[in-house]
Amino acid sequence: MNAPVANPPRSVRLNAADNVAVAVDPIEPGAVIHGATAKVRIPRGHKMALSALADGQPIIKFGQIIGFAQGAIQPGDWVHEHNVVMHAFERDYRFAEDAKKEEILPPHLQATFEGFRRANGEVGTRNYIAILTSVNCSASVARFIAEDLNRSGLLAQYPHIDGIIPLVQGGGCAIDVKGEGYDVLKRTQWGYATNPNVAGVLMVGLGCEGFQIGRWKEAYNIVESDTFRTMTIQETGGTKKTVAAGVDAVKTMLPIANKARRETVPASELMLALQCGGSDGYSGITANPALGAAVDELVRHGGTAILSETPEIYGAEHLLTRRASNRAVGEKLVERIKWWEDYTSRNKMEMNNNPSPGNKLGGLTTILEKSLGAAAKGGTTTMTGVYEYAEKVDTKGFVFMDTPGYDPVSATGQVAGGANILCFTTGRGSAYGCKPTPSIKLATNSEIYRKMTDDMDINCGDILDGVSIEEKGKEIFAKILEVASGTRSKSEELGYGDAEFVPWTIGATM
Repeated sequence: MNAPVANPPRSVRLNAADNVAVAVDPIEPGAVIHGATAKVRIPRGHKMALSALADGQPIIKFGQIIGFAQGAIQPGDWVHEHNVVMHAFERDYRFAEDAKKEEILPPHLQATFEGFRRANGEVGTRNYIAILTSVNCSASVARFIAEDLNRSGLLAQYPHIDGIIPLVQGGGCAIDVKGEGYDVLKRTQWGYATNPNVAGVLMVGLGCEGFQIGRWKEAYNIVESDTFRTMTIQETGGTKKTVAAGVDAVKTMLPIANKARRETVPASELMLALQCGGSDGYSGITANPALGAAVDELVRHGGTAILSETPEIYGAEHLLTRRASNRAVGEKLVERIKWWEDYTSRNKMEMNNNPSPGNKLGGLTTILEKSLGAAAKGGTTTMTGVYEYAEKVDTKGFVFMDTPGYDPVSATGQVAGGANILCFTTGRGSAYGCKPTPSIKLATNSEIYRKMTDDMDINCGDILDGVSIEEKGKEIFAKILEVASGTRSKSEELGYGDAEFVPWTIGATM
C-alpha cells in the first residue's frame, strides 16, 4: 500500500463535470489528487481518472467528451491511449445560439502599430520582394535569382526592404488543370502575390507545365508592371539567361519597393493567423486560451483573426457553430467537417490519425481532446465567416479557414488569405517560421521555453504558476503590435521562412 504523499503535485481539473485531472507536475503513486489516490505514475501533461469509469463510458475534459473508456478505469488510473477509444457521437450544433454583436472600440481608442500602407489601402507588417514559381521545375532558378541578389550585397542600398524571398513549391504539373487541386494552387499563388507584406513579385515558370502562367494571369486580370513580372525558362532561353533576366527584373523593383515607409495605423489593419504545432497536454490550458484572450482583444480593436486546421477542431466544431454570426456561417463549417470525413475515408485514413506521436507523448490522447484545446486559440467572440483554403478573407473579426492540420500547409493558406502576422503555440518545440508573414512563437510550458529560448518569443508556462489568462493575453497582444511594427521575432532572427511555403496538394499526382 502506497503512503499518501504529503505535498501533492500540482494538477488541474478544468471543469466541474470532468472525470479526469491533468498533471501539471508528474504524479507519483499514492498522491491524492482531487480526492483520488494515484495508482501509478502519471507523467506531466497527462490525465488521471478521478472517478470509476465503466467500459464505454465517456471521458470528460473541458466539460466535453474526449473519448470513451476501453475497459473499466479506476480512480487514480492513468488515462491515455491504452484505455481510451474514439466512437462516433452526435454533436448539437445549436447554430448561432451564442452570436452577439461585438463592441468595437472607436477609432480614437484603438491600439496602433507602424505598418506599410499599400496603394490598395491594405497594410503590411513587412516589405518583401517575392519570387514565386509556377512549377517545381523552376524552383532552382528562383533560388539562383535570390542567391545572386543576396550575395551581391545590393540590398544594403535598400534599407526599407526586408528581403528577397524565393517561395518555391513542389507541384504545378501532373495535375487535373480543371480540378480542385489546380484551383487551390491558383488561389494560393495569387494570395501570396497580393499579400500586403509583399511589395514586388517575380513569377518564374518552365513553360510546358500544367499550371500555365498565362492562364493564371487571365484568371485574375493580372497586368505586368515594374513590380509584377513573369517569365519562363523555355521562352527566355534556358537557366543562365533566365537567372540574368530575373535578377534584372528584381533590380528594377528594388528602388520602387524601397520607397515604402512605415506609418502609424490602427490595429484594425491586422489579420492574425492562429497556429498550434507540437501540442501537448498544456496547450489547451496555457498558450491556446491565452492566445484566445489576445484574439478577443484584437477583435475589440477592430482586427481579424483566422483559426484554421480543420482536423484539429474536429469534435469541437459544435462549440464554434454556436458562435456563428448566422446559421449559414455555421452550416458552412459543418460542410467542411463532412468534406474531411469523406476525404480521410477515401484515402483509407481516419480523423483520429491526428494527434501525432509527439502530441501523445505530451499527454494528448484523441483528436477530440486535441481539438478542444486547439479551438481555444479562437477566443470567445462571434465567428463572422468561414473560408475555403487560401480564399481571400474579407470579413473583420474572428473567422475560420479550412486547412489541413499540418502547420506549414495550414499557415500557407492563411497567408494566402491575407494574414500579415502569425502566432504559433507549441508545447513540444516546433521549429517554424514564415515569410512574408512574421511568426511569433508561444511556449505552452516553461520547460520548453527554457530549453528553446532562442526559438520562443513568449513563455505561457507561467500561467501554471499563477499568471492569469487575461494578463498573458495582454502580453501577447502587445507583442503582436511590437512585431507588426518591425521588431523581428525569434524565428525571423534565426532565418526561418524560405522553406515554409507549402501549398496544399489535393488529388492524384498523374
